[in-house]
Amino acid sequence: METNVDLVLNGSGQGAFAKALLTQGRTDAGALKPWIDKKGNAFITVFKGGDPSVKSNYQNLQVNAGTLRRDEWKTLDDAVLQVAESRLNGIQDLIDKGLTYTLGNGFGTTVLEWHDVSDALEAELTMDGITRGKNDRPEFQTNYLPLPIIHVDYEINARVLATSRGMGNPLDTTLAERGGRKVAEKLEAMLFTNTDYAYGTLDDRSRNKIYSYVNHPDRNQVTLSVGWDDSSKTAANIVDEVRSLKQASIDAKHYGPWMVYIPTAYETVLDADYDTTTPGTTIRDRILKIKGITDVKVVDELPADNVVFVQMTKDVVRLVRGMGIQNIQWGEEGNMVTKYKVMTIQVPQIRSDANGASGLVHLA
Repeated sequence: METNVDLVLNGSGQGAFAKALLTQGRTDAGALKPWIDKKGNAFITVFKGGDPSVKSNYQNLQVNAGTLRRDEWKTLDDAVLQVAESRLNGIQDLIDKGLTYTLGNGFGTTVLEWHDVSDALEAELTMDGITRGKNDRPEFQTNYLPLPIIHVDYEINARVLATSRGMGNPLDTTLAERGGRKVAEKLEAMLFTNTDYAYGTLDDRSRNKIYSYVNHPDRNQVTLSVGWDDSSKTAANIVDEVRSLKQASIDAKHYGPWMVYIPTAYETVLDADYDTTTPGTTIRDRILKIKGITDVKVVDELPADNVVFVQMTKDVVRLVRGMGIQNIQWGEEGNMVTKYKVMTIQVPQIRSDANGASGLVHLA
């Protein structure tokens, strides 16, 4: 399965799926999930506006054709969510810690506008309280974050579907599960790998771009002396290096709490005893005794010999959520095969202030 990342910006799309959405004017995910009732009639469920959790804010509209029943759509979506929750630590941490920003209409929002604010105003010390202080104004810089559509295609054969219904067997969700896994992995890779996503012409330090933990231009960079899995690296060396990451964050006026992300090869390194005088205390245990560090987690997508030390607050990182991972129907080939997509509209956003100060530290 191939995972695609399509971008929509300024009314035009990059990628076949994004262009088709704009051409066909489909801005509601419900319009892409036609379902069949007990009488064989096809409907779509569209959101009318208001609170998404209120059932009355949705309307069923009859359409010409559909393929799956409502319970079959639910089976596919449940399978995708189960896969998306497996070992993909970075994105899940943002969700678990509430570091998210949910859009009101993710399908109809193609770009997120956000602002940097410069420091302004100073407190004055006077005896009479009358002397006017410096009346400077904060400066606002407008930035734009593209909102990608991450999607994977799969198919359900009409004969297989009919056999499933006729024999009372559950719908085979293997392809949906694999598609969900691929989409979730791509989202994790957007957070941890050295690949950025942009649409249009950008300058060298553009913030109108999707960056990761390891390529954001404002990240605090610390040089790795030698890999943690190198035989010459002692436990004390590793702990000292982690302390230097904390200091780099503090120097940038970011004071925690922090998460430490390590690549797969470092997982068993941190399981070793810290020293012979404290048996049962691992290197990981010793790192967690550093004040402000909440956890150390392994990220399989993180490149070798890269460590990420990040302050877990919304001014440093957040997950912009337009639409969660789900299935939609997309196109048909004759009457035998119907195409489906597992898709999501989500993007991690690494942030820094107008002066370029960041709570993200990258050891490499």
